[in-house]
Order: sequence, then C-alpha cells, then structure tokens
Amino acid sequence: MRIPIDREQATPLYEQIAAFLRQSILSGSLAPETRLPATRQLAQDLGVSRITVENAYAALESDGLVARRAGSGTHVLPQDLLLPRQSGGSMEWPLWQRDALDAVQFTQAATGEDGDTVHPNLISFTGFGDPRMFPIAEFLKALKDVIYRDGYACMEFGDMRGYPPLRATIAHVLASQGVQTHPDNILITSGSQQALALIAQALLKPGDTVLVESPTYDGALDLFRAHQLKLIGCPADAHGMQVEQLEPLLQQHHPKLIYTIPNFQNPSGACLSLARRRQLIALAGRYNIPLLEDDFVGELRYEGRVQPALKALDPGGRVMYVGTFSKLLMPGLRIGFVVAEGPIYERLVQLKRVNDLATSTLIQRGLEVYISVGRYHAHVRRSSQVYRKRRDALVAAIQRYLPAGVHLVVPQGGLFVWARLPDGMSAARLLTLARAAGVEYAPGARFFVQTADGESYMRLNFATQTVEDIGEGVRRLGQAFNQLSQQR
Repeated sequence: MRIPIDREQATPLYEQIAAFLRQSILSGSLAPETRLPATRQLAQDLGVSRITVENAYAALESDGLVARRAGSGTHVLPQDLLLPRQSGGSMEWPLWQRDALDAVQFTQAATGEDGDTVHPNLISFTGFGDPRMFPIAEFLKALKDVIYRDGYACMEFGDMRGYPPLRATIAHVLASQGVQTHPDNILITSGSQQALALIAQALLKPGDTVLVESPTYDGALDLFRAHQLKLIGCPADAHGMQVEQLEPLLQQHHPKLIYTIPNFQNPSGACLSLARRRQLIALAGRYNIPLLEDDFVGELRYEGRVQPALKALDPGGRVMYVGTFSKLLMPGLRIGFVVAEGPIYERLVQLKRVNDLATSTLIQRGLEVYISVGRYHAHVRRSSQVYRKRRDALVAAIQRYLPAGVHLVVPQGGLFVWARLPDGMSAARLLTLARAAGVEYAPGARFFVQTADGESYMRLNFATQTVEDIGEGVRRLGQAFNQLSQQR
C-alpha cells in the first residue's frame, strides 16, 4: 500500500498514516471487510518502524473504523455514514482545469432537462443494436479457437496496421460490396470513432472548417468540436445531402474536409442517391477536398436498390472509407477500420501508433475467425430480418398512437426512424414528459451544427426493442404528446 508521508512535517508519522486510511475508509475507497496490510509489511513498505504502524491502526480502531481479528489481521468495518463525494463545483481547480472546462461544448447538453423523472421500466429507443442478439456464444468459441491455435502470439501487440489476415478478410468483404481495395490500404482501429479521430488529427488543425450533412452523427460533431474545428452544415432531405447546394458552401467556407454518411444516415436514415454520389465525388475533385465516408450500417438494407459506396466511385485517393463491426456485432468489440490510399495512409498508421500502439490482437484474431467461417454474414442476415420487422412495427405504432402532424420517411435500411414533430412542439420538452411516462428517444438538437435547427425532431431506434415493447413504448410516447398538447 502506497501511503504518502512527509517526514519534514511536524505531524507524527502514525497520525499521517491514520489520516490517510481514515479518509480512504470514510470515502468508500477502502470497502468494508478489506484486510489492511500486516503491520510488519506496511512498516517495511513505508520505511517506518512497526510501532508507528501499530499506533496508526490503534487510532483507527478507537474511532470504530477497523477491527483486529485474531489470526486474520485488521479489517475495515462497515460505516453508517460515509463522507460525501467531493463536488467538482466547490473545488478551487487550477486555472488550466477551468480553461479546459470552459472549452468543452458538446451536444449532450441538449438531451432533456436536468432532474427528469425516469420511469422504473423505461423503454428506450436509443443506442444501436439489440444486446440480446449479440452473438456472444459464437464469438466466445472463436476466441477459444484462437487461443488454442495461436497461444502467446494472440497476446502480443502485433502489426500496428492490424492483424494481416483480418485486413485480408475485410478486403474480401469489401470486394463483395463493390469496394476494390488491398489489405495494405486497410488500417484497423479501435472502433470507427477512432478512425474519425485519426483522420481529424491527420488532416485538420484548430480553426479549419469541416462540411457535414445537416443533421448528422452527433459523435462526429462532438469529435470535431473537441478538435476546435468550424462546422458548416449542408441541408439534407429524404435522398441524403442536397449536393445541389454544396458548391456555394465550398466557395464561401473553403472546408478542409467533407464528412458524409451516404448509407442509412444517422440520424435521418436517408440514402444518398446515385446522381448525388457522382456529383459529390466530382465536386471533391474540383475543389481538392478530401471526402470522409462513414458506412456504419450499410449492410442493413431491407428493401430498395443497392447504391455503390463513394469509395467504389473514387477515381483515386479522394475518399477515405470508414467501417465498423461494432454496431452489428457488439459495441464492446471496438473494432473498426479505415480504407485509404497514398501518403495519408502512412500518416494514419503513425498516428495510430502514437495514440494506442495497436488494437487488441486477441479481439482482431477472434473476429477474423468469426468472419471467415461465415458466422458474421449469417448474423447480418438474421439481424436484417429481425430489424425489418421492428422497423415496420415502429412505423405502424407511430401511425396508430402519435398525432397526424408527426412526419417521417420510412427508411430502407439502418437502425433509425427520423421524425419531425408538429409545428411549435419541442422535442426536448416532450422528452421530459416521455421519460416520466416510461419511454425515451434521442432529441434532434444534438444532431445539428446549430442545435436550434433540431428542436422539432426526434430519432427513434427500432433495433433495440422487441415488437411488443415497441408498441408499448410508442403508446407511452403518445401519452406524453397528449400531455404536452394540453400544456401549450
């Protein structure tokens, strides 16, 4: 046990030791029944006499904080009253801490009201996939197979670019989706979020401008804000980014990056039309602006015609393609990847090295086994069947329980339904009533550069709940609508 003691202080050493342990016990850091180190061992560790430690323990015992038990040492006793957790607001933080706090401006602030009453049986239309569908047993088998096959090798750092067989497998999967790439152009990352972060580090500096769809993924907005980047939104409709309005924005703001989610966009569920995809590629080339394509659930298509990835239309080096396995398998896997060619690829590899050296080799190897034996594709097909039924159930429930003024476009794939509320109705105010009724969703403000633009929108995830819970959740949401209408 490392206890800070100061031999220059006038306070006796045993009192310093007792004070540290007392604070640890009363703050809950040392839980009840924790066995304290033997006096001889602690004295040796701290370089003090054994009597000093014994005096410290005696002081704690007289305070009723510990008890000595014959044959088993000194143990922490349960406490009826623990010290309250120290509030950050009351502490006099160093100036650099306060400056850092002032610089944080994330979209999570627009998620509802503080002190919302939360129902004990909350039905949540947030998140990504359904945890009950995570292929835990199959993935566990893949991990066991890897450990038996590779032994110690699966516990090493490995190639900083990613496990070579996994990169080859991803190249094969992408080829089946129309994206031709080589394993040497694939970098494995800790989730797609790290891929976005590495690209931001590689290409952008504070004050640079990024052009995004409006609305777009809130995690990307927060990431760009954290890098102190200027954000410009291009309006989107049922067919994705309105590329027809893009060129004046490029001429006026000179962005250093265009970020887009062309397939089943988060949050709107829109799919960028083929004509707009080709026009976007052409504009990026004309104005020498890199394109960042985020394809987080492109495989979850329920109907409609498959559109080529922007990367498949790339004449060479204009598009960086980011994908992930986390959303469709298990978010905790934290396995994503980026496809890039040219000097930018080597820059991303070096940034990956200085950020976290490498992504878990064991998880990469397990994922490669899981994919290569066909389990992944079977899981995607199974998920698509289940999620399509849930999408249909959500749309039907909205039509049954919510006001006729709620407008939505049924997505052809993905995870989300994006709904616009009746005129004058606030999604943030509705969320407070919805939580009290036992249902929650993601309010639209968090997905816009200008949060006020999203005040009348909400995002509903249909993948996380069963068909029965979807119906009950939307029924509860309808009750919240009625309450809000009565308050207007």
